[in-house]
Amino acid sequence: MTPTVAVIAPGSMGAAVAKCLVERGVKVLTSLAGRSEASAKRAREAGMMAVSDAQLTEADFLLSIVPPGDALALVARLTPVLTAANKKPIYVDCNAVSPRTADKIAAAVAATGCPFVDAGIIGPPPKPGSNKTRFYASGAAADEFARLNEHGLIVRVLKGPPAAASALKMSYAGITKGFTALGAAMMLAATREGSAEALRAELAESRPDLLGYLTPQIPSMYAKAYRWVAELEEIADFIGKDRPENEMMQAAARFYERIAADYAGPHQKTGALDKFLKR
Repeated sequence: MTPTVAVIAPGSMGAAVAKCLVERGVKVLTSLAGRSEASAKRAREAGMMAVSDAQLTEADFLLSIVPPGDALALVARLTPVLTAANKKPIYVDCNAVSPRTADKIAAAVAATGCPFVDAGIIGPPPKPGSNKTRFYASGAAADEFARLNEHGLIVRVLKGPPAAASALKMSYAGITKGFTALGAAMMLAATREGSAEALRAELAESRPDLLGYLTPQIPSMYAKAYRWVAELEEIADFIGKDRPENEMMQAAARFYERIAADYAGPHQKTGALDKFLKR
């Protein structure tokens, strides 16, 4: 039977995931409580059906796709309806959180009687038929979640601890988002000290692979920097407070805070980066 899936929330990633499912005949529910008109528009365009929180429990799977700082709050909000539900959906936390945070979410979900899956999304918002976006999943109910391989998603089940998927997501995002912060920070430092042109020329000559990666990656980061702050803090938590690398990721989080503020305002830093990248 074709499952029913609830996706919260209809942001750029959630709506894209929903569209992939809808195009394969899956009924996708969502909640628009507290969401903007832009979110409502994305939901409509993706074919999602807006329902009350209580009606979300009619789904077979409930996918939480929210900013990492909102992941625990969503469980708390849904706890009353999940606890009261006769039918218990499989709760799939797809957020960029540390294994410790994933364990807290799992414990809160377990108290409602719902099965839990820890998941991490690697890749851009998916497009129907694309293979660039993968859901890594772990935990006792991960094999059940993998049924959505038949309905438009790519789900890879990891063997290991219940939060193995979050550990993978944190490691991967620490490399990609950490390197993006480092590259952007060094470009800004070179600009301040008058060596931007020389740095860009040297990268183009000796490390075109790095320049080729950062040239599209940095500008695409501006609008997402505000969401990356909490993610980098989760990555720092994943590393552990007793390790100096923790401070490296905390510094990257503060860097993204400044980029987000600049992008929303003066565009001095983002403008300098665009100039460096010759955009």
